[in-house]
Formats: sequence, C-alpha cells, structure tokens
Amino acid sequence: MSKRGGFPGMGGGFGGMNLGQLMKEAKKMQADMEKSQTELAAKEFDASVGGGAVYVKVSGSKEVKEITIKKEAVDPDDVEMLQDLILSCVNEALRKVDSAQAQELGKYNIPGMM
Repeated sequence: MSKRGGFPGMGGGFGGMNLGQLMKEAKKMQADMEKSQTELAAKEFDASVGGGAVYVKVSGSKEVKEITIKKEAVDPDDVEMLQDLILSCVNEALRKVDSAQAQELGKYNIPGMM
C-alpha cells in the first residue's frame, strides 16, 4: 500500500473518478433505471395459445389485465385442457415481461442486480 492510503494504482480515487463524480453518476443511473421501470410497467404484453383459443394481456408490472377464452375452448368434459391453456398463456405473457425487463435493465450492467 502507498503511504497516502488507499490502494496502489487507483489513481487517487475510483478509477481516476472523484467521489463526487461517482455519486453524481450513481444518482443519474438510479433515475434512469426508475424511468425505465416506470415505462416498462406502463407497457402491455400479450400472448395467445391453442390457435387463439386463449388470449392474455398483462402489464409490465405483471398484473393480468385481460383474459379472453373462445367458446370453442370450453369443453365441460375436458376442464383440465382449458386450465392448461390458461396457465400456458399467462406464463408466456409473463415471460415476455421478464424478457423486456432483462433487455431494458440489463443495459445498466450492475453486478448482483440481475
């Protein structure tokens, strides 16, 4: 270690950046991330399965907004199939939200965040 403290080779700070500048950059990144999260929450994602028999729309905050089931998909003797279609459709819509979040927030590249 050098006599003036800190770590050798660090240029007197965090990679040559002073603490004030680092804090300013962190606040800007936080504001940008919050804006991205708000924009994602306002978006809607949808999916359909079974040739359009079941349609689901969810918000970017993963709230189910709409489920549409065609009459042809309703068979009282095969309720399990309809349940499977609904689960599959909801999960596909939620995967789309996750993918959009990973793409949008992944650009910030913060270790341990995603």
